[in-house]
Amino acid sequence: MRIVTWNANSIRIRLDTLKRIVDALQPDVLCLQEIKVQTEAFPRAEIEAMGFPHQRVRGLKSYNGVAILSRTPLGTCDSRDWCGRADSRHVAAAVSGPAGDAAELHNFYVPAGGDEPDPATNDKFAHKLAFLDEAAAWSKELSPDGRRILVGDLNIAPLETDVWSHRQLLNVVSHTPVEVDGLDAWRAAHGWVDAVRAVIPEDEPLYSWWSYRNREWPGSDRGRRLDHIWVSPALADRVTDAGVFRDARGWDKPSDHAPVWADIDL
Repeated sequence: MRIVTWNANSIRIRLDTLKRIVDALQPDVLCLQEIKVQTEAFPRAEIEAMGFPHQRVRGLKSYNGVAILSRTPLGTCDSRDWCGRADSRHVAAAVSGPAGDAAELHNFYVPAGGDEPDPATNDKFAHKLAFLDEAAAWSKELSPDGRRILVGDLNIAPLETDVWSHRQLLNVVSHTPVEVDGLDAWRAAHGWVDAVRAVIPEDEPLYSWWSYRNREWPGSDRGRRLDHIWVSPALADRVTDAGVFRDARGWDKPSDHAPVWADIDL
């Protein structure tokens, strides 16, 4: 099963881009973040025509919102709100491989955190850290032998090679030590395995996001790896390939995120 995760940055204006991604990557399941549309206004028919009749959507007007789109039926799995806010940052479903073996799929959009990495003066950053703490506590309660996949825009680049300059970004939101520690604690709480770095060595620079301020593509290639695919320990040896589809970032009217994909043998 090929799973693709992509922060679309407003799905209704990126349907042509989504179709190009589908044609290029041929995913079985698509997970979207920042769809920026209310659930009832999500472009279901257009996406069904791309080959994804099975859809789970949690939307909001103008911001946030997540969706799971599948070629095959989706089973029930609890989605939830985080930090006491109904802000559509998580959607979940059960997905099945050709043999019918199911796995839980969780699609997240973690708060970006604003500009100032100080929770005392920046409520957005405090919200991000609280989200990470709650996600770690949730992960700790998961059964250790469950088959799970976690994807999304987690808005943190944890490794030195996940940013264009570790030294220059240490005090920039998305790569600060407190955020990296929070993400590492979330991952360790369930033993989540970074599927992409299981395929692409950690010493190799790898990015999935480039600011719109970088007007030439790829320009100086000042990217960050903010988008992730994790698997539970039970699926750790089932990841067969993974990568970042950089090409999409250079297309006309792109999202600032590139799709990330993984092949998982369910």
